Amino acid sequence: MYTTLMALGALLLGMGIGFAVARIGAKKKFAYLELEAQARAKAIENEADRLLHDAKVEIKSQEIELEKGYAQRYEELERREREMIRKGRESDAEKEKAQQLRNQLETRRVYLEELEAQKQAAIEEAIGKMENLASLTEQEAREYILRQVEERSKNEIAAIIRKQEKIAQDDAKRNANYILAQATTRYAGEFAGERLINVVNLPSDEHKGRIIGKEGRNIKSLEQLLGVDIIIDETPGVIVVSNFNLYRRAIATRVIEILVEDGRIHPGRIEEVHKRVQEEFEQKIYEEGENVVIDFGLFPMHEELIKLIGRLKYRASYGQNALAHTLEVARLARVMAAEMDGDEKLALRAGLLHDIGKALTQDFGGSHVDLGVEVCRRYNEHPTVINAILSHHGHTDPDGVESAAVCAADALSAARPGARREVLESFTKRVRDIEAIALAEDGVEQAYAINAGREIRVFVDAGKVNDNQAVYLSHTIAKQIEDTVQYPGEIKVNVIRETRAIDYAR
Repeated sequence: MYTTLMALGALLLGMGIGFAVARIGAKKKFAYLELEAQARAKAIENEADRLLHDAKVEIKSQEIELEKGYAQRYEELERREREMIRKGRESDAEKEKAQQLRNQLETRRVYLEELEAQKQAAIEEAIGKMENLASLTEQEAREYILRQVEERSKNEIAAIIRKQEKIAQDDAKRNANYILAQATTRYAGEFAGERLINVVNLPSDEHKGRIIGKEGRNIKSLEQLLGVDIIIDETPGVIVVSNFNLYRRAIATRVIEILVEDGRIHPGRIEEVHKRVQEEFEQKIYEEGENVVIDFGLFPMHEELIKLIGRLKYRASYGQNALAHTLEVARLARVMAAEMDGDEKLALRAGLLHDIGKALTQDFGGSHVDLGVEVCRRYNEHPTVINAILSHHGHTDPDGVESAAVCAADALSAARPGARREVLESFTKRVRDIEAIALAEDGVEQAYAINAGREIRVFVDAGKVNDNQAVYLSHTIAKQIEDTVQYPGEIKVNVIRETRAIDYAR
């Protein structure tokens, strides 16, 4: 029992001590919070005092600025008032001065009138003396003096004209040389190469056998369909496609590349690929022309003219690519027109279209100037463009700065060293003439000059030309070539007549 009481007493004592300790801790914490709150209140009070002081300072500064503004305005008003008073005084003085000037002018006018009267009297006196001395009337004396003055003036004017003409000629020559120098130094063209072949790379020499085919049927089909020479020699990994016609050669090269890549080479496949490549080239031709027109910023332009511009890429004149020549002329003409204060864009357009007829000569024959004028008139081109086409070969005179710039640019492009090759042009002309003779005969569908013009293959319509007529046709063509074309050696004429029957199983 005693032990229990002792334990209970100890428990109560512990609880009392714990309560006392907790109360003391609470008082300390409350005192800390009270001090922290007082510090925050003091900080807020200080911040409020600072803001109030700043506001008072700002208000005071604004009041000072307003007072300064009022003072400045008051001074400005006083200054204006003084200025107005001063101007009023000056106005009175100016009025008085102006009146004095008017009086002086009036005095001088009277004096001049007196002098004029004296001059007229002196002139009449001099005329009278001349009439007495020369026995001339006033009218006769006047005419005599005028004749003398006119004669002397003519001589002086003639001398002045001759001097000015000489100066103008010197200036014109100097300016022309400057313009040509500026144009040529801003453009550098390529040299013309006498190229009549394209080289096709092969993955291996095994493909040469595939191109030749069994008994040579593949290469015969290629040459007949494409109208080119295919040269297969011992040179490893390449074959050569030869022809004077750039367009025909480009199509043949592309057809062979596709066949080699595909691996299937036989007459049927050759015809299929050839047809597809022709369609691709027609689209490519338009894209070539469209890119040129876009680069030059010459839209709108009729789509047929755009297509003809693209065809110039596959046309050559004296070994010089027609499209490269056209672009060169257009750029040179633009520079020249700019130097002469002409229309740069119109000169660029005229230069681009000046040889457009060359894209048609292989199909229609005739002068490229006449063909170009006809097609540009059909599609409503600018009169200056048509004048440039006519004048760049001397068919008419240039009617403006732009046409003259095209003529000069065309001469520069053709005359610069390395631009053209005369030998190549004479050769290609002879080959074209040979093909034209064959194509002019009735029943002829295609004619291809091959082997550098030493052989011509003529394909005829089997329904119009029989075997006997084919023999006669070969003699006729050979005779016409002998009579009209100058050539070394001999030319072999092959007339080929082929019949083909086609049907479909459905």
